[in-house]
Amino acid sequence: MNPRSPRRRAAAVVAALTACAALTATQAQASPTQDVITPATKFYVDPHSKAAKQALVDFRNGDIENAVNMAKVASWPQAEWFTEGTPGEVRSKVSRLVHRARAVGRTPVLVAYNVPGRDCTQYSSGGAASSAAYRQWIDAFAAGLGDSKAVVVVEPDGTALLPKDCGPAVDPAGELTAARIADLAYAVRTLKAKPRTAVYLDAGNVQWRPVGEMAQRLLDAGVRYGDGFALNVSNTHPTDHNARYGTWVAKCMWFATEGPEEARGHAERCAGQYYSSAAPNDGTPGNAVSSTDPATWRWTDAWFDRNVGTPPAGELRHFVIDTSRNGRGAWTPQPGKYSGDPEIWCNAPGRGLGPRPTADTGVPLVDAYLWVKIPGESDGSCTRNTGGSIDPEYGIVDPPAGTWWPDQAHALARNAAPRLTFNH
Repeated sequence: MNPRSPRRRAAAVVAALTACAALTATQAQASPTQDVITPATKFYVDPHSKAAKQALVDFRNGDIENAVNMAKVASWPQAEWFTEGTPGEVRSKVSRLVHRARAVGRTPVLVAYNVPGRDCTQYSSGGAASSAAYRQWIDAFAAGLGDSKAVVVVEPDGTALLPKDCGPAVDPAGELTAARIADLAYAVRTLKAKPRTAVYLDAGNVQWRPVGEMAQRLLDAGVRYGDGFALNVSNTHPTDHNARYGTWVAKCMWFATEGPEEARGHAERCAGQYYSSAAPNDGTPGNAVSSTDPATWRWTDAWFDRNVGTPPAGELRHFVIDTSRNGRGAWTPQPGKYSGDPEIWCNAPGRGLGPRPTADTGVPLVDAYLWVKIPGESDGSCTRNTGGSIDPEYGIVDPPAGTWWPDQAHALARNAAPRLTFNH
């Protein structure tokens, strides 16, 4: 088959961007419903996204292939992050977004990311100056939502990376951790008080905290006030791995709150992704459980079947999964290449876009696949713990966290799995 001519491909870019700008404007207004997310939910597409702007830059530079790919990326819904600002500023920005989405019958995805001490002062450090300031900010965020439909992901890394996890000298008395947990519960409760907002408290990913530990952290941080939790934000672990992990976490929370009397308050008893009932002779071959190999998770499944059974579906918390960069799964550096932590989560090379955003997942507890992390935004100036300032995987100093990185955006689009298409 002959490839399309440059003129025809250029015309396709222009047509795609025009369609992207009008994508939601041409849709009929959705009828009001109290169900924020159903399989039929359509998420809001920002016609002025960073990918849309990059498509125009690529087109003007004569880079038609990347321009087409960026136009494809721009046609899919992505979350909008709120990371700073005064209460008045965040209220205004949130209000503008939800009104744009409501005008075209779409549901926006927002991320609240401003908790004090976020990211342990690492690449995405920052946040409100105090719990009082944070709560005022959350109040304003909620006020901006009003009665419009919205999905809010609350504080990526907020539960998985508590102050007590930042190092032995950071929170020796536990006061900062207690404040964090209280702040998260306040955020979930306040946001969920809005009549048409679905709220998901971040819960890390399948390779971070054991099932029981994450279940307890979610319970402590007020997940019961919201709709559920979010997994894999800004990470690359496979969708099916996170779905299985999330199902265990949901069942573990039920076990520790509604299960047998002896289980109440004991989420730590739940089996997790590292569990074996027969260690060390628990796998074939290798006699070991691998947290990255679902084929070895049969012991965990058996534990839940035996101890939890099948809880009523309506009593289990649901969750969403970020699929913005996990099309090719997690990155594994060459063995021995790095003597320290290779930071496999940080601007992982060779990754691709994952499953497209949708609320029709076909997985009972998974409410949606979302592009929470903006495809093409840097995770920070990763160094792989080499002691220098250069990221050895790219040979450059990576852009600061949250900065648009065209080369990364282009790579994610090229490597998309499944193959990238336009959203129609």
